[in-house]
Amino acid sequence: MFKSATFKLTLWYMSIVTIICLGFSAAVYHFASRELARSLDTQSQRIYQNYPVFDNDPFWKEDTDVTIGDHRILRDLIGFNIVVLTSAGFASYLLAKRTLKPIELAHEQQKRFTADVSHELRTPLTAIKMEGEVALMNKDLPKGELRNALESTLEEASKMDTLINNLLRLTKLDTVQVQAPFRKVSAPLIVEEAVEHVKRAADRKHITFQNHINDVNLTGDQDGLVQLLVILLDNAVKYSPEKSTVTVEGSSQDGSVKLVVRDEGQGIGRDALPHVFERFYREDKARTGGSANGYGLGLSIAKLIADAHHGTITITSRPGKGTTVTVLLPKQQPAK
Repeated sequence: MFKSATFKLTLWYMSIVTIICLGFSAAVYHFASRELARSLDTQSQRIYQNYPVFDNDPFWKEDTDVTIGDHRILRDLIGFNIVVLTSAGFASYLLAKRTLKPIELAHEQQKRFTADVSHELRTPLTAIKMEGEVALMNKDLPKGELRNALESTLEEASKMDTLINNLLRLTKLDTVQVQAPFRKVSAPLIVEEAVEHVKRAADRKHITFQNHINDVNLTGDQDGLVQLLVILLDNAVKYSPEKSTVTVEGSSQDGSVKLVVRDEGQGIGRDALPHVFERFYREDKARTGGSANGYGLGLSIAKLIADAHHGTITITSRPGKGTTVTVLLPKQQPAK
């Protein structure tokens, strides 16, 4: 599809260049031919006036010389156009490829995204269907097993709900029009709110939080920033061993607010680090041996939130030593 589009776009570029070249060449030929005829006429009149001997036997054949000159001009213009159009054809092809490359990449990304979503939705749907079929096939199913089947169905439905909500968040973050208005936000307040969201999961693993947050403010979307920190803290809790510590730091740095989330988990493999912000990317073995659940959308959402605030998010990790996520956000957002 994109090869055909590249060829068609190249033809459009070539058509435009050809029209310009032909128009330019026609104008040059017209003015050059007229100037040549005028110059020859002026020169011949000057010679006849200064040398009357040539009046009866003109040595200058004006019409023939003008015709020869026109032919030379036409030949040179044809050669020039051949060189220009050949170069323009090559340049048009490269320009067409470069123009369509971002569209092609976006199309491929959309195809992969659709395939990943289909796969992720199919998994819980299959589990729900199987649980329901097993329960219906056994008419004498004990009450306890029926309850387990219902709980399993609700768990899978909850996973689907989480996935759909994350996809909706990604869609909203990709759309600038739905971005919430920015206002003054307290860094300690958003950290406190984010910790409350993950405290129950942390208590189940006996994980403690150490907060070192300076009293600094920034301009931004409070709900979005809380969501960003919830994602980072949830990952830290999810991938940390029991009875470990998750550290949250916040400080002012050169007109920006620096937020750091540090855990004592298994870390991320070196090969996986460049891909952690890709949608649906999961590298469970490097962090948990495959025991953690997730769809690989959290860090993608976190990065979009940081980008919306003109900030950056970076991750450093050492396998077996833990992971550190650093978010740098400007205190004042640039004027739109």
